[in-house]
Amino acid sequence: MLIKATVPDFCAPYTGEHKEAVLDLTVAAWTPVFVKTKSDVLRFVYDAFYPEGWETRQRADVAALLDTEPDNIWLAFLDQDLVGFLGVRLHEEDQMGEIHIIAVSPRHQRRGIGRQLMHFAEQHVRARGMRMMMVETIGDAGHAPARRAYEAFGFQPWPVARYFKPL
Repeated sequence: MLIKATVPDFCAPYTGEHKEAVLDLTVAAWTPVFVKTKSDVLRFVYDAFYPEGWETRQRADVAALLDTEPDNIWLAFLDQDLVGFLGVRLHEEDQMGEIHIIAVSPRHQRRGIGRQLMHFAEQHVRARGMRMMMVETIGDAGHAPARRAYEAFGFQPWPVARYFKPL
């Protein structure tokens, strides 16, 4: 079921009172992703990135983002429930906006919330004079739904190769 909210009513600026709810949503949204990621990524890389577990790293990274860039975060609510959030950065030197982070609560996925968040990001970036949008994800099986969503929204992949070697 697509939520019929308009974009300005749908996205609210982040406030610190929602920090724990955003962090909880983060872990819930990424749990199925990281289950698959762990089996797809080189083990020494995974262990280096997540020595205390991915949940600990994800919570810390998102908490730092909320603390340092609160003006770049928007929240999506359905009634009073937090159902998603979005982080947008501007790279003025490249005339580019970036969807830095986006997540939808598992209970509310596949209902158009992610699409509405991306639409909001696009309007926000366009209103600030940027000429393009970028979103980045990983090429593993866990992120396949994200890649499909981005491509359905009109994003086109840029071939990138990142190599790792254990020392």
